[in-house]
Amino acid sequence: MFSKILIANRGEIACRIIKTCRRLGVETVAVYSDAEGYPLHAELADEAALLPDSPNPVSGYLDVETMVGIARQTGAEAVHPGYGFLSENPKFADACAESGIVFVGPQTDVIRLMGNKREARRRLAESGAPVLPGTEVSLDGVDDLQAVAAEVGFPLMVKASEGGGGIGMQLVAEPERLDRSVKRAQSSSRRAFGSEDMYFERFIPDARHVEVQVIADSDGVSSHLWERECSVQRRHQKVIEEAPSPSISEEARERLLASAVRAAQSVGYRNVGTFEFLVDQDDGFYFLEANTRLQVEHGATEMVTGVDIVERQLRIAAGLPTDVRPAPVKGHAIECRLYAEDPVTFVPSPGVLTEFEIPARDGLRVDTGFRAGDEVSSFFDPLLAKVIAWGEDRDAAVSLMREALSETRIAGIKTNVSTLLRAMEQPDFVRGKYTTDLLKTLS
Repeated sequence: MFSKILIANRGEIACRIIKTCRRLGVETVAVYSDAEGYPLHAELADEAALLPDSPNPVSGYLDVETMVGIARQTGAEAVHPGYGFLSENPKFADACAESGIVFVGPQTDVIRLMGNKREARRRLAESGAPVLPGTEVSLDGVDDLQAVAAEVGFPLMVKASEGGGGIGMQLVAEPERLDRSVKRAQSSSRRAFGSEDMYFERFIPDARHVEVQVIADSDGVSSHLWERECSVQRRHQKVIEEAPSPSISEEARERLLASAVRAAQSVGYRNVGTFEFLVDQDDGFYFLEANTRLQVEHGATEMVTGVDIVERQLRIAAGLPTDVRPAPVKGHAIECRLYAEDPVTFVPSPGVLTEFEIPARDGLRVDTGFRAGDEVSSFFDPLLAKVIAWGEDRDAAVSLMREALSETRIAGIKTNVSTLLRAMEQPDFVRGKYTTDLLKTLS
């Protein structure tokens, strides 16, 4: 096992990684910016390095040269990128390798392949994975967008090949809105990812979003850690996740898990990753994308399997023997993302946390990078905490989550706690038969 690692991230995920490293006896190096004061993740780590001053503090977390330099200066043998920032940047993985530092994640060529969603669709379709009708070539430079769209069929989605988090994504219901939607999606993608590479994909109404946690050891032995339901979303971003999915049949589950593992094997995947699918009303499923990193919602899987996914990542990266067999599922877990945002408009709500208290309960896990008195910056993602509730069955997990959220006390900023509670009161959610439109129809 590594003796020291750099965590090239911040907030709750940095704190989460530190927790496993402490248990394993691995020293940690945190990074932070001036704009964060002295954040919790820096306090918890064994060492903390201040990133270079910049008008935009995010830039330090995205600077490949700076991150590699800190790893070398502190003697870190490996870098864990968490999620976001540099976690799916193949240039960062390459730079680590060139400096003799282990990147905790899959191979660079796999990161590069899966980072282009259009190319990933094409490659996995060739291996037999089910994909939605869509375009295999970039729309950049295409003269007749209407003709291409007609081949895919309306309604369709305009998507950014390099995108993520719902950025560069537009739903187009009719041909008259196509050109404007493409330009809008390209503009968003250019600002966020520096690319206007777009593609079309057929839209499925009343769909569910189900993902499979895959794991492959350093020898390429691939398996899964079951699936998660991620259909409660706002603006194409997940808000509530649960494991296992309450919506798919056992027969569909077996097919879905097998498809994800085959997809991972087809690209020679190593380490931990997530293969995401859209599921229609008949339990037909279609590959959406693969995330070559730790997912925000990995905790829900850990709660029902007892597997420490971060430990598995580190063991695989270190070349150590790792059990990748599916662990048996026990009970049910619900994860809610607490955001610093207006519950109506979803606009971020930065400010000082004058009060920040989430109750402690048996079966309840809270992953956070904040404490009372901290400032929630407008520069970073507004995620405050992930609350994960476990129960012997789904009803028990949901009940515990409602209790925890009802007793949560956060002041100084606006949060989405009320939205989360309302979502879990919806009849479709109670039945476990909801779609990605749930938050659009809150009563």
